[in-house]
Amino acid sequence: MMATALGQIGLVAAWLALVGGVAEGLRRTTAIDTEITRKIVHIGAGHVILLAWWLRTPTWMGLAASVVFSGLALLSYRLPILPGVNGVGRRSLGTFFYAVSIGVLTAAFWPPGLPQYAALGILVMTWGDGLAALVGQNFGRHPYKIFGNQKSWEGSLTMALASLVVCLLVLGLTAGFTGAVWGTALVIAIAATLLETLSFYGLDNLTVPLGSAVLAYGLMGIGG
Repeated sequence: MMATALGQIGLVAAWLALVGGVAEGLRRTTAIDTEITRKIVHIGAGHVILLAWWLRTPTWMGLAASVVFSGLALLSYRLPILPGVNGVGRRSLGTFFYAVSIGVLTAAFWPPGLPQYAALGILVMTWGDGLAALVGQNFGRHPYKIFGNQKSWEGSLTMALASLVVCLLVLGLTAGFTGAVWGTALVIAIAATLLETLSFYGLDNLTVPLGSAVLAYGLMGIGG
């Protein structure tokens, strides 16, 4: 039992180290924009939820990881622990909320044996929010403001499309590509885009995954 747990921790740690190492290496050795290295970590680290799902890691492991990384995230805002992750040039607690969201979704969906909803929430955040930021900042030509928060139509469309694809894949592969799955994916894509647009200070890293997961669970039904 202990050997199995240590092996799972080792695989998860190795994946996170690989993602962080690639991003930090690019930051130090190339002229790549810091925002790109942040999104490499943002998207890459999110796939730890798939690794945990595949390994069937116990609930306590996900909660412990969430607590540890939440603490590191808070500490990194005062110390240069994660320079390639937090250098956003604006006030944001996104990294902290990211870690918290993983813990909350693990606590909610791991015990009843419904990890697909936790995975859906995290992956909507990682791919949707990650790609939306990159597209919006590099190709956004049609900006708009809502409550003083500037976005672009290109970025928002990317958020919606990425969320739609993620939901279709996760729900389709676990429940079948039924009409209910297509309808649920469409609703979540719209809701996730609205949550990302309306969130401030990195709060979308909490509202998007939690909102997407809960909405998917509610629309698909208990045990769906």
